Amino acid sequence: MNRLRIKSKIFFLPVVAAMMLCQSSCKDDLLDQQPTDQLGAAAFWKTTEDATYALHGAYAAVRPLFDRDYYFEGQTEFVRIRGVSASTSGNLRLGAAYTNGNFRPTGYASSFDDMYRFLYGGVHRTNYVIDNVKRMLPTATPGSVAELETVIAEARLLRGMVYFRLISMWGDVPYIGHQVFDNSEVATLARLPIAQVKDSIMADFTYAYEKLPIKPTAVGRAGKPAALAFRGKLQLYWASWNKFGWPELENFKPDAAAADVAYLAAAADFKAVIDNFGLTLFRGGEPGNVGELGKADVLPNYYYLFTPIANGDPEMIMSFTHGGVGTGQGEELMRDFAGRSHENSQVWVSPRYEIADRYQSTLTGDFAPKLIPMDANIPGARTTPNSAVNPQSYANRDYRMKSSIMWDYEMSMGMNSLKETGMVPFIFRTWGAKVVIDGVEYTTYNTDGTNSGYVFRKFVRNYAGQGRSEGDFAWPVMRLADVYLMYAEATNAVNGPQADAIELVNRVRHRGNLPPLGADKVSGKEAFFAAIEQERIIELYGEGHRAFDLRRWRALERVWGQPGGEGVWSINTYGSNVERYYQNTQEREYQQNYIFRIPPGERDRNPNLTQNTPWL
Repeated sequence: MNRLRIKSKIFFLPVVAAMMLCQSSCKDDLLDQQPTDQLGAAAFWKTTEDATYALHGAYAAVRPLFDRDYYFEGQTEFVRIRGVSASTSGNLRLGAAYTNGNFRPTGYASSFDDMYRFLYGGVHRTNYVIDNVKRMLPTATPGSVAELETVIAEARLLRGMVYFRLISMWGDVPYIGHQVFDNSEVATLARLPIAQVKDSIMADFTYAYEKLPIKPTAVGRAGKPAALAFRGKLQLYWASWNKFGWPELENFKPDAAAADVAYLAAAADFKAVIDNFGLTLFRGGEPGNVGELGKADVLPNYYYLFTPIANGDPEMIMSFTHGGVGTGQGEELMRDFAGRSHENSQVWVSPRYEIADRYQSTLTGDFAPKLIPMDANIPGARTTPNSAVNPQSYANRDYRMKSSIMWDYEMSMGMNSLKETGMVPFIFRTWGAKVVIDGVEYTTYNTDGTNSGYVFRKFVRNYAGQGRSEGDFAWPVMRLADVYLMYAEATNAVNGPQADAIELVNRVRHRGNLPPLGADKVSGKEAFFAAIEQERIIELYGEGHRAFDLRRWRALERVWGQPGGEGVWSINTYGSNVERYYQNTQEREYQQNYIFRIPPGERDRNPNLTQNTPWL
């Protein structure tokens, strides 16, 4: 497989120092990040190889701004983040952009000052590449112009992605669209209205679409479908903000007509991605074999979509690669999602109890009766029909359930010192205990990191040979299944359920071995939106989308109740209350959860930076 592996030596050679090292985004002053003169333009920027080398540096700066987005799931009702494995030393590659973030369902939006600064580090890195490669064009040979324009296009796509994240969290933000040589150029920049920043992002995505090749040159690089999909996603978010409003963003006025225009434009871009490039779902979207309850020697296809087998698959429209063993560039999905029985991993990320009832029945295509929490120590709890601690209660469910989470007596491959240690059964509230199952002795999954009664299977490797921080899975930032669901959302918002959109949602459901949507699920806009949201919850589970969906749909009150209310308990399979969220939460805190705080340190240095209203 042709895989782009960006080695650490690429990141730290002198030329990359000239492109503002990742660490520069942690300087006291966000905008004080001008390039050094360790290697001047006269000695570099001569060949297409130089331009591509610099582009790799831009990827190195932008990848760590997105490849731990699963932490954002903790701001939702379905995933618990008990902490992060990310670097506390300011190392961007090791997740420093996420380190100090609060990934709980409420009270989080004042804790992303580091993310803000690192995002602007990505802006500066991409601007450096864009401007210097542009300077190469007038003297470039005719044969190299297209390649140089491709480099610019990729850098502009990355810059657009970074600004998209900035406006999604902070609304109006300062816009810097050129290489900065002195802090005085930008030290007093005011926040630009979101509409103007959005237009600049659109221009970046459009240029990228026009100049990129149809197929990326390597896994981890971008092609036309990625640019078009991100342009559609930007328009979908713009439509959402205009439809549902964003009252916490001062001077933003929602416009229903503008929302419809944006929905239609988004749908057109998504439709082009779907129809024009021959893209298909992983393994044809077929569900595969679900195997047996309590075994893991056979798993559905959806599980393998989140292993390195899927790197470079057409469904992965855009992904960020990781080097794996011995490169110093591995991903840490195992460390975050797996437990002590798996290379001494830590379960920083675990499913909440509430996700289980969202997995629908393969027999009816609709929700099954709710599970009944029961203390497993009560006689008969393990055999009571529909008991949450009865393994048989999980039969005949959406195949993505088996692929994504584990419940009591589900197996996974244990690993230690890069070797397999045999299958380990997960049994809640046991920690490396000896148990006998069907006459065979096992040692149970050792983890103290979950309090719900479930652990993840998604993202957890089922083979040994790599340490917990040495993964080589290419993290997806745009998947075809997401495009299907975004297309359905956009068309439904304007025209209601459409036959082609329904068919695409059913394709996503098919990979879970679910029957097509029933007539009641497509009877109108509200019903179909609920079906689309359901698929987004299940299909994109753990990938970092849900928190942004809830905010753009203004759905926090729908999920957590109105301000001043009782809040919502998260429980576990034993029926114990675990934690209550949004109890007596005041309206101001809801407002703060819809828009992030501009970092006070940046405002101290720049008197023209205003603060978002809920944070005044």
